Amino acid sequence: MKTTVRHARGEYPIELTDLRTALAALGPDDFVVTDSNVRTATGVPGECFVAEPGEQSKSLAVYGSLLDWLAQRAHRSSRIVALGGGVVGDLAGFAAATFMRGVDLLQVPTSLLAMVDSAVGGKVGIDLAAGKNLAGAFWPPTSVIVPLDALRTLPPRHFTNGAAEVWKYGAVLDPELFQRLARDPLRPESPDIAQTVFRCIELKKSVVEADEHETTGRRAVLNFGHTVGHAIEHDLGYTELLHGEAIAIGMVAEARLANNLGTAPAETARAIEEGLASQGLPTRLPESLDPASLVAAMRRDKKAGRNGLAFSLVSEIGTCHIQTNVAEADVLRALEAQ
Repeated sequence: MKTTVRHARGEYPIELTDLRTALAALGPDDFVVTDSNVRTATGVPGECFVAEPGEQSKSLAVYGSLLDWLAQRAHRSSRIVALGGGVVGDLAGFAAATFMRGVDLLQVPTSLLAMVDSAVGGKVGIDLAAGKNLAGAFWPPTSVIVPLDALRTLPPRHFTNGAAEVWKYGAVLDPELFQRLARDPLRPESPDIAQTVFRCIELKKSVVEADEHETTGRRAVLNFGHTVGHAIEHDLGYTELLHGEAIAIGMVAEARLANNLGTAPAETARAIEEGLASQGLPTRLPESLDPASLVAAMRRDKKAGRNGLAFSLVSEIGTCHIQTNVAEADVLRALEAQ
């Protein structure tokens, strides 16, 4: 399965293949960035930059170490290869965007989350102490190679984590996909897993091509669950919950917010909560979190404005709208119901 994503400076191909083919595509001018789990699971040959698994590696310190590593080895015509999940893709991508003012980037996503979402679209970045993804760039890859067989190396929790983004696509763009997941939640052994991954890629492609640099608001629909989810990750110190798990809780909270604001029926919020729970994803805030602190973290979200918070809210399954200037009291009420 192949497709092509067009962007302001050109286009790049996306191909579903296998890990052997992906690794065979590497050449002497490629510099692989991965994490220790992926390196063990894939057996990537040769020298590479190995980060620790987890969101903590999307930091200024690790980014600086990666740039120093590249400065000792790479050159202007080198290509950086992001071999791993979303953290590796963001870290390597931001390094590619800034090393020598920009070098080529090959995305080889090995997690479900990265395959269906973060490896497609050209957004890369790292976290700051103030919040998630606050330092970043738009830097499209030269190509994306998706080794579907890498999904077999994922621990069950990490596969379920990535499934949260699949449910998101159904909720905001594709009611048929949502209903299919509601009947039969996604599993590694699902016979239609290749078609499901490719469908998510095609959905993201359509949004990215319509609003590459987030100037029209169209791309913001993909942030459903992320305003609350990013605040959860921040307040937990990027521990305890994986990204997709936090986003699942965020989707439930934001669906409830839409219902409270009168822009979505209660049935929609209920369907989203029940669907995510059937996938094995969390739907409730951890007891350790303070809703008021989460709201404070949301003020630093990139989508927040001077007059209030902004959310991508589902009106009905398959339809999403952008709600700006949302009062903090309304957000707090939705969170306290969690």
